[in-house]
Amino acid sequence: QVQLEESGGGLVPPGGSLRLSCTASGSIFSINAMGWFRQAPGKKRELVAMITSTGSTYYGDSMEGRFTISRGGAKNTAYLQMISLKPEDTAVYYCNADHSLTAGWRTEGLDYWGKGTLVTVSS
Repeated sequence: QVQLEESGGGLVPPGGSLRLSCTASGSIFSINAMGWFRQAPGKKRELVAMITSTGSTYYGDSMEGRFTISRGGAKNTAYLQMISLKPEDTAVYYCNADHSLTAGWRTEGLDYWGKGTLVTVSS
């Protein structure tokens, strides 16, 4: 089993930046893909970004450019750097991970989920 814990959410004004962190524990040796999804109120969950153990990165529609995903040296941590934040970026951001990118992962996500961290972009 894998446990994921997010941190770094909070309130930020429009145009601001935040960095989210996700730390995996448990059977971390088997984790080869870590990333982020988000869900805004009244909207479907959507892919933000994903990174594999080989360093390949994937971004959701319109995410690349303002969002950058990276992994820590120990490979059990993933980061999401967010810049030029907009009110429409307000959402709960969930860490997501698994042994590999499974079929349908872009819409369904992977097997392991964190509890989420709230990002609010507002003045």
